[in-house]
This record gives sequence, C-alpha cells and structure tokens, in this order.
Amino acid sequence: MSDDEQAIRALIATWISAAEAGDDERVLSLVADDVVFLTPGAPPMHKPEFAAAQSALREVQLRITSEIQEIRILGEWAYCWNRLSVVITPRSGGSGVTRAGHSLSILQRKSGAWLVVRDANLVTAAEGSR
Repeated sequence: MSDDEQAIRALIATWISAAEAGDDERVLSLVADDVVFLTPGAPPMHKPEFAAAQSALREVQLRITSEIQEIRILGEWAYCWNRLSVVITPRSGGSGVTRAGHSLSILQRKSGAWLVVRDANLVTAAEGSR
C-alpha cells in the first residue's frame, strides 16, 4: 500500500472518529475551502452550509461504519468509493435511525495533505429504519 493510500485511509478514519466525537473543527479541517457536497434531493452544499449542518449534529450521537471499496490515486488527485452505515441516535434518548449507502469522494493533495474537494453521498434511510 502506497504512502498516499495510507494517508487517504487515515483521513477517512480521522473523519469518522472526529464526526463520532462531535469535533466539528477537525472534520472541517479535512475539506477544502471550495468543497462541494452532493446529496440526494438537496442542492449542492458548500463549506459554510456544511459547517452549519455539522453543528446541528451536536444533538445526536453518530456511530459510523465505512468499508472502503476502492481508492485510486492520480498524481495530486484521488478518488475513493465507500460503503457507509451511520446510526443516528438522539442524545436526549430514543431509538436510533440507520442510514446506509455509498459515497464517492474526490480528494486533492494541497500543501502536502489530502483534502476532500467533492463528495457525492448517497446514504439514505436503511430499510426498516424509517
């Protein structure tokens, strides 16, 4: 496994641990300033909207599982396809909701670090979780 692939795997692991810990600042440090997120049925989301959405997650506990399906590195660019499962449980109590699906991230090496520059997230409510 190349150093770049290890770095991208580390980025994904850091993202998951930061998201589960509610560390918005750390999650935001992993995306480029010009990042664009695509999600089903919603307009494209840029970094300010993403930051606002991250802060709204403080009301829930996340448990995230990621299965990397593919990483391809093309010089200063890379893409990564993941199978995701996210269990979202209100911190105030109650049952969790599971969302699952795939994501495709485009990364760019900037100042020596890999950052997410585009992300298409196809995670939707899992069967039996609506």
